[in-house]
Amino acid sequence: MKSGTKILLVVVGLLVVLGIAGCQFYSGTYNKMVALDEQVSGQWAQVQNVYQRRLDLIPNLVATVKGYASHESQVFTQIAEARAKAGGVVQISAADLDDPAKMKQFQEAQSSLGGALQRLLAVTENYPELKANENFLALQDQLEGTENRITVERGRFNESVTSYNTFIRQFPKNIIANMSGFRTKEKFSADSAAQSAPAVSFE
Repeated sequence: MKSGTKILLVVVGLLVVLGIAGCQFYSGTYNKMVALDEQVSGQWAQVQNVYQRRLDLIPNLVATVKGYASHESQVFTQIAEARAKAGGVVQISAADLDDPAKMKQFQEAQSSLGGALQRLLAVTENYPELKANENFLALQDQLEGTENRITVERGRFNESVTSYNTFIRQFPKNIIANMSGFRTKEKFSADSAAQSAPAVSFE
C-alpha cells in the first residue's frame, strides 16, 4: 500500500473518530440541557401552585375580616385590585421565563399583593374579637403555611435556574445552546422575595 494511501486512510479514520466524538458530545450536552430545562419548568409549576394557593385563600380571609371590620373599605379595595392583578399573571408560561419584562411583571404583581395582604393583616390588630375567631385562626395557619411554601419553592426555583444558566453558558456548551435555542432564564430577585412575604402572626 502506497504511503499516500496510508496517510489518507489515517486522516479519514481520525475524521470519523472526531465526528463520532463530536456527535456524542453534542447529543449528551443537548440532552442535559433538555433535562435541566424540564427541571426549571417543573419547579416553576410548583411556584405557580403555591401562589395560586395564596390567591385562593384571600377571599375567605377577606370575608372573615369584613365580618368584624366592614368599614375598612379602602383596604378591601386595594387587596381586591392586587389579587386581580396577580391572578392575571400567575399562569405565565415556563416558556416566558427567559423574558425579563414578563418575569418582572410577575414579581411586581406578587409583591403588590403581598403589600396589600400586609395592610389587611395590620387592620386585624384593631379587632381583638376577630383575632380570637376560630375561622380566622385557621386561615392564619393556612396563610402562614402557604407563605412558607412560597419561600421554599422560590428558593428551589432559583437553584434550578442557576444550574441551568450555568450549564448553558459554559464554553463550548454555549455554542450548542445558541444553536438549539436555549436561553438564560430569569430568577426571583431578593428584593421581590422580601416584599411579597407578609407577616401573618396575630399573637
